Amino acid sequence: MIISVLVFCLPPFIPLFSQSTLTVPPDRPKLIVGIVVDQMRYDYIYRYWDKFGEGGFRRLIDEGTFCKNARFSYLNTYSATGYATISTGSMPASHGIIADEWYKRLQKEKIYCTQDEGVKAVGGSYENGMHSPVHLVATTLGDELRMYFNMRSKVFGVGMKEHAAILSAGHTANAAYWFDASTGTWMSSTWYLDSLPQWVREFNEKEFPDLYLEREWEPLYPEVSYVESLPDSCDYETGLGGRNVFPYDLDRISRVRRRERDYGLLGCVPFGNTYTKDFAVSLIVSEQLGKDKFPDLLTVAFNPPGEVGRLFGPNSMEMQDVYLRLDRDLEHFLEFLDQQVGKKNVLVYLTSNHGVSASPAYLKTLRIPGDFFNLNGAVTLLRAYLNVIYGNGNWVDTVIGQQIFLNRQLIEDSKLSLEEMQNRVARFMIQISGVARAVTSTSLESNYFGSGMMQRIQNGYNQKRSGDVILSLEPGWISRNGDVAGHSTAYRYDSHVPLIWYGWKIPRMVISDPVDMTGLASTVAFLMNISYPNGNMEEPLPGLISR
Repeated sequence: MIISVLVFCLPPFIPLFSQSTLTVPPDRPKLIVGIVVDQMRYDYIYRYWDKFGEGGFRRLIDEGTFCKNARFSYLNTYSATGYATISTGSMPASHGIIADEWYKRLQKEKIYCTQDEGVKAVGGSYENGMHSPVHLVATTLGDELRMYFNMRSKVFGVGMKEHAAILSAGHTANAAYWFDASTGTWMSSTWYLDSLPQWVREFNEKEFPDLYLEREWEPLYPEVSYVESLPDSCDYETGLGGRNVFPYDLDRISRVRRRERDYGLLGCVPFGNTYTKDFAVSLIVSEQLGKDKFPDLLTVAFNPPGEVGRLFGPNSMEMQDVYLRLDRDLEHFLEFLDQQVGKKNVLVYLTSNHGVSASPAYLKTLRIPGDFFNLNGAVTLLRAYLNVIYGNGNWVDTVIGQQIFLNRQLIEDSKLSLEEMQNRVARFMIQISGVARAVTSTSLESNYFGSGMMQRIQNGYNQKRSGDVILSLEPGWISRNGDVAGHSTAYRYDSHVPLIWYGWKIPRMVISDPVDMTGLASTVAFLMNISYPNGNMEEPLPGLISR
């Protein structure tokens, strides 16, 4: 009787046992997807929450781990610097990407962060192809993954901006793909490839940018529902094509001539996000990511939000519309990953490379301190001052960002003290309105700062590439360069970003403890049981690795 009962009861349990076995995540995810949304402030999550759908940002947070207090701990929160920090898990002092561009003293020339005249374009235009990770000093997560599995893991980086794709992917990636604004196609360089794969060529031949730029950009919802943003007509927005209110006739704005189009406009509108997502989907399918026993990595950079912030500011209707549309793109992307790889097989992280300030023009209307810093005017005064003190001479080589590069050769030939001149320049600059701190390289090299703003300045200082005097502006101030809003400060509006984990073995939880963004790379490396990137010094995130 007992035996018959067991036999009777056994069959119903067999399919249940098999079904539960299929849902057990593997020891390692088959695919890591790193999503970076350019210039995404942390508060956007909550500001737009009620307008988000269920399958995008909300799904990531509701089903994943949300780090509410993630931030970058250095002064120069530039775009390229953020991407390099995320991928290497190290500070700019170590990975070397101190800004989007810097000054080469010996050659006396500015250099872009991924500029490399030793490589050539693969697809796209000649001038937009001379890019590589040659200036990135440290290894990336992708590099370590490739080396651990003896180059059998596949690593790709995708972003409309070349630095976003390249610095995220790393040195050993199978490819980094970026958008060529001259031809409207995806391209790479000979650092990675000799020629574009057939699937990329076929994707480019579909000419999606032309279809997107034949549209009008109008609000996704009725304008009256955008109560989280300022009115559409704001005087302190630069806008597109001389217009700063909806709708935007992209066909007219993008037309340079009758048969010539400025494809760069696609990087300033929400359809650029959709185009990036579709290319990433095509890449996953065509390259068969996540389909074998060697885990793969894909980094996807959504760059248009950064351009919209620069042109319209963080409080604009245009900015909100970009995120509402991006939310839909994320929903589609997550659904695709479910079907193609499976949630239990994919590890997703979403974050940003930096935040953005409020528009100083808007702050003024509220009688909140803040303004545009005229760096060129301040340096003109500085040059005149140094000529009075030391005699006529080109004492200042150049100024890039908020870094002053002195003419060290002239100072040495004149038998002057570099340290004394740096201190004199710092004392002069601190008197200029908008400057909160002026710190010399000598001070950063001879002292250790364990906390506060000075530590953040030191974290971003690289002895080979940084300037002689580094400026930190007052809160609410940005450099005057034609942009509505800016970044590159260590204040929380620039350094505080969202960090969300989702998928493979990721628990549903919220982490409120401080998280340094250099810990992202070490956390992924720990979860993957591979070596940390070689410049990384941050511990993995305890809330995830203890699970």
